[in-house]
Amino acid sequence: MAAQRPVCVCREARRVGPALLSGGWRRGAILAAWVLLGMGSAWAAADTAALGMVRAKDYPGDAGGSVIVWWPRPEEGATEAEYEVLIASSPAGPFRRAATVSGRGSLAADLPAVFGHGPETKTQHFAVVSAEPQESGEPRPLADGREYYFRVDLRRGDQVYPGTQIVAAVPAANLFNWAKTNNLVMALVFSGLILGAIRLARTRDLYIRKIAGLEAIDEALGRATEMGRAVLFVHGLRDLSSISTIAAVSILGRVARRTAQYATLLRVANTDPVVMSVSQETVKEAYLEAGRPDAYRADDIFIAGTDQFSYAAAVEGIMLRERPATNIIMGYFYAEALLLTETGASTGAIQIAGTDAFTQLPFFVTTCDYTLMGEELYAASAYLSREPRLLGSLKGQDAGKGILIVIIVAGALLASLGYPQFAHLFAAY
Repeated sequence: MAAQRPVCVCREARRVGPALLSGGWRRGAILAAWVLLGMGSAWAAADTAALGMVRAKDYPGDAGGSVIVWWPRPEEGATEAEYEVLIASSPAGPFRRAATVSGRGSLAADLPAVFGHGPETKTQHFAVVSAEPQESGEPRPLADGREYYFRVDLRRGDQVYPGTQIVAAVPAANLFNWAKTNNLVMALVFSGLILGAIRLARTRDLYIRKIAGLEAIDEALGRATEMGRAVLFVHGLRDLSSISTIAAVSILGRVARRTAQYATLLRVANTDPVVMSVSQETVKEAYLEAGRPDAYRADDIFIAGTDQFSYAAAVEGIMLRERPATNIIMGYFYAEALLLTETGASTGAIQIAGTDAFTQLPFFVTTCDYTLMGEELYAASAYLSREPRLLGSLKGQDAGKGILIVIIVAGALLASLGYPQFAHLFAAY
């Protein structure tokens, strides 16, 4: 009996395989096409279903002339779609495109002032319409009190699926922006704290911690009087739009009253003409209050220079030539800070500096005898005058800062524990 010849499986596979594979690829391609068509149809059906739940209303809290339109975001294929918001003056049309919204953005969560912070805001698209396109010419702004009609169409590639719902809305001007109610409440609370502190300051002496730099002013002025030398007051480089400059002018008034009483020469260097004029009036008034109007000389309040380093060079020259016994350096400074204070320190003068420029504070601390840091400069006027209005304002602001610190800490802790609602109460819109 003849032995059977073994069949080569590999050779049979090489002969039959290409036909099977080619037929499989064709069937796979057809199946994939049907799947894609089915998915596209499902996505389109979901999107067009969402277009049947369109809503529109006047944009809340604005000055009028705007309408907000929003609709649900489909769960599947949402990022593949593009929505066109159409507007018309009548439900019969014609509708013209007023806005285009990508399926990847313009979610209600991006506008918490209108939609809030709920989880549903992540599943809704919106568009703000403030103008009606015209057939020819520029778009016309929406008129308050007039009814407009809106429709949302879906565009996926070249295919457009018209919306199935037409909604109407009337733009109007709003007297109150309810999203900013928290701002109003906070303003009223802080105003009440300040007014209450002012009333309290009129009946009792409120405690303020001692500020060494301000306590030393009288000592420094007395030393200049004993030595028979001048007091040099140096302003910073900023104009009166800077809070530090305003605080420096306030301190200048206090210093001028003391120099008028002690009959000590006061020199004031400025770099801004407006600051110089205000300083002249401040010093003049201080001398009048002290009963020494004859001792006031306008030439002692002068422009030392209008550029940064020319100003620094001029002030350094005054320090070296006249060798004032006391240098009071107040305001906002830049790179010239160390040049001024180092030169003043080399003359042996007592130096009291104050600034809210945190980049210059290290130089003032190392080269000056006393330094007012940050808000100590702002508190100087209340500290020196002890006037109830200024003192009460300072204490009221401190109480407000304490409340803000408590709110920040509580909000951070609750948000970390998964309760962000408290922080949302203080969101800025």
